[in-house]
Amino acid sequence: MRSLAFFLVLLLSVTVHSQTAPPRFSLQYEAIAARIVERLDLQPGETFLAVAHPGIFEALIPHLRYAVMQAGAVDLGVIDVLAEPVPESWRPDVLQSAGRAARPALAELFKRVDASIMLPGTSPSHPAYAAIQDNLRAGRGRTIHLHWLGNNSAVPLAGQPLPPVHRLEAIYQHALLETDYAALGAALQRFEAAMRGSEIRVTSPAGTDIRFRIGDRPVNRQDGDASPARMAAARVLVDREIELPSGVVRVAPLEDSISGTIAFPPSQWSGKPVSGLVLTFDEGVVSDVRAEEGEEFVKAEMAAAGSAGRAFREFALGFNPLLAVPEEHPWVPYYGYGAGVVRLSLGDNTELGGEVSGGYVRWNFFTDTTVTIDGKVWVQDGRLSPDF
Repeated sequence: MRSLAFFLVLLLSVTVHSQTAPPRFSLQYEAIAARIVERLDLQPGETFLAVAHPGIFEALIPHLRYAVMQAGAVDLGVIDVLAEPVPESWRPDVLQSAGRAARPALAELFKRVDASIMLPGTSPSHPAYAAIQDNLRAGRGRTIHLHWLGNNSAVPLAGQPLPPVHRLEAIYQHALLETDYAALGAALQRFEAAMRGSEIRVTSPAGTDIRFRIGDRPVNRQDGDASPARMAAARVLVDREIELPSGVVRVAPLEDSISGTIAFPPSQWSGKPVSGLVLTFDEGVVSDVRAEEGEEFVKAEMAAAGSAGRAFREFALGFNPLLAVPEEHPWVPYYGYGAGVVRLSLGDNTELGGEVSGGYVRWNFFTDTTVTIDGKVWVQDGRLSPDF
């Protein structure tokens, strides 16, 4: 009887554990590495450098380096950025002075780097990647951005929590590995062609109604193509910085063509809650600010940002169905790259070929807009039209 009782207790504990334990999930590092090298289309003899943050995504690095070797490219290894956060006792002025000195030296060192990757935890604030960007701006090289969960890539919606980390990673990995890149690229090209010479209009039930044209402005197609052939047509910095996962069209509209209103969902400005916000634009600049609550916080953030704080930055539209906003427990995956998500951002757009400088950038995500081009519907209430 004692053995039977012990068995029943053990069975009960296993059953309870299986009901409460989170689902197991493992990143497929070898497959991710293979996809990165495929998207770069590395050629024999090309050089490759990884920029990494100590302790973040380290398990990917050996697989990535081996995949580079298999492609016949030259593995230059890994350069680590300074691990963050740094000790509190370290003087900021020392770090800033060292960074200013390192950046041009690193840019000179990296001139012969054909391809690189910015791994999670690294950013343009680090001298190593800033040096890579200096070469990209000069028309040298190409890079993959693998932000993953860093830099707030997953965006919560008002009143909705983000899913657990294992769920976020599962969605990102699925999108990175399973996207039909040829179909995605074709869809982005069709949308770019439709925008040329036409008026784009974005509306929403809350009151957004803004119109603009793009003229001959560069259109950045984040379709996952980081090949040497693609780089031959690069016009702006972000054309050489290819995101994985992929799936968005980005453009800085002609400033004098932008007019209308943007109605915001509940949001934060100056770190404070704002509701019922509507911004009115005239020739790309905010001419009126109205909010039901928190209007002063919006004006304070704009004032602190200078002229860039009142300037329209970019229009972006997501196309990847594997990154679409879920019907249940909605949230915005990977910077709004999912099908039907619209970004109407404020601030500096020089990296996109626009005329607004100043450094300030504010991304604003919308999941219920309708996008039309010369009256033809591309997005209806946040859902990409199946005809396109």
